[in-house]
Amino acid sequence: MPTTFQTAVNVVQAPGIAGDFASADPFFSLVTSGGILTAAAGGVTIGCFAWVNAAQNVAASTGTGVPSGFVKREMQATITTFPGEFGMTIAPGQRVGSIMTGGCYFAKNAGAGVAAIGMKAFANTTNGSVSFAAAGATVSGSVETKWSCVAWTDGGSGASGELVKISHLPIG
Repeated sequence: MPTTFQTAVNVVQAPGIAGDFASADPFFSLVTSGGILTAAAGGVTIGCFAWVNAAQNVAASTGTGVPSGFVKREMQATITTFPGEFGMTIAPGQRVGSIMTGGCYFAKNAGAGVAAIGMKAFANTTNGSVSFAAAGATVSGSVETKWSCVAWTDGGSGASGELVKISHLPIG
């Protein structure tokens, strides 16, 4: 059962959270046709890829084809589990915020393999999670995006479960 009391003290502050800016590079957000984006029935996960139904201004963590963009963390999630301490899901019908089409962000490597610098980011079509493989590779249940792994977090190695830095711009 989750506890609401502090259970650990880190010597060094975390470098970021999935969905945070990872650099001061230029960034770009998806332009909508009108109104704000709201989360689809299943909600939208922050720090993952999302697909947008432009006709309805609805974003979802599931989809087909290349995702519309990456969900930036803007403190828009709600804590819906009692006694939850945090949340990374935007509740259905709530404002999504920014779907980013460019920039440099922290993303959690949800794949089984190590994210090497230069590898392409793949979006899982059932939950938007991010995994990494060589450009042109086939990743089961995922689609290749224009995003790439450009760096690891301080002390990281790009291993599964770690934060990595992704960018829409290639290295070099």
